[in-house]
Amino acid sequence: MGEKRSYGQHCTVARALDVVGERWTLLVVRELSTGPKRYKDLLGGLPGIGTNLLANRLKSLAGEGIVSRGTLPPPAGSSVYELTSLGRSLEPVIVELSRWGAGLMDTPREGDDLRPGWAAVAVRSAMAREAAGGCSGTYELRIDGVAFHLRVGDGQADCVEAWQGSTPAPDLVVAGDAESFVAVASGKLSPEEAVESGALWAEGQEDQAALLAWCKRLVGRTAA
Repeated sequence: MGEKRSYGQHCTVARALDVVGERWTLLVVRELSTGPKRYKDLLGGLPGIGTNLLANRLKSLAGEGIVSRGTLPPPAGSSVYELTSLGRSLEPVIVELSRWGAGLMDTPREGDDLRPGWAAVAVRSAMAREAAGGCSGTYELRIDGVAFHLRVGDGQADCVEAWQGSTPAPDLVVAGDAESFVAVASGKLSPEEAVESGALWAEGQEDQAALLAWCKRLVGRTAA
C-alpha cells in the first residue's frame, strides 16, 4: 500500500475527509454505530467490500483512534471491533447523512441490498430530530426478526442490537421488514398506510393507536 492520500489543504473539512473520506470508511462507522461487530459481521453488513479492503479500512481507522479492538464478555468472548469515543463523535455525521439521504430514497432497485441494521440506522436518524425536540421513550424494533433497542431522550437517539443489553419494559415493540421501516423513516410510506396495511405492527398490543403515534413521531408529525 502506498502513502495515504491527502487533499493537502489546511482546512477543517479537508482534514476530516483525509481521515473518513475514503470509500467504505463511513459505512464501516455506520455498521459500528449499532454496537461492536466481529470481523465476519462487518463483512456481512458491507456486501461488496472485500476482505483485504475491509482489513485496510479497519487498520486505518484504528490508526486514527476511531476504532479499537475489544472482546465481548462471556459466554461469547469473541474479538470485536468497536468505536472509540472519537469514533462515537462521528455519529451525528452519520445521522445527518442518513436524514439528508432519506430525501433521495426511492423503492429499492433490482439487486439492491438491504439489511436490518441499515433500517435501524434510518429509524435512529429520523428519531434524533424528535429527541432534539424533547421527546423521549424506549422502544424495541424487530426488523426482519433482528431486535434492536432504541432509546430516545436527553436530546439524542441511540439504537443498538438487542444482544448488547436489555431495555426493560419498552414503551412499544414495533415489528416489520427492513424495507417498510426505511420507507416510513424516509417518508415514502405514510404512517397511516404503514399501520393500515400491516407493513409495521405493534407486537403484543391489539390497540394500534400507540403504533400510529410512534410512526407519526418517526416522520416528524405531531401525533394525534
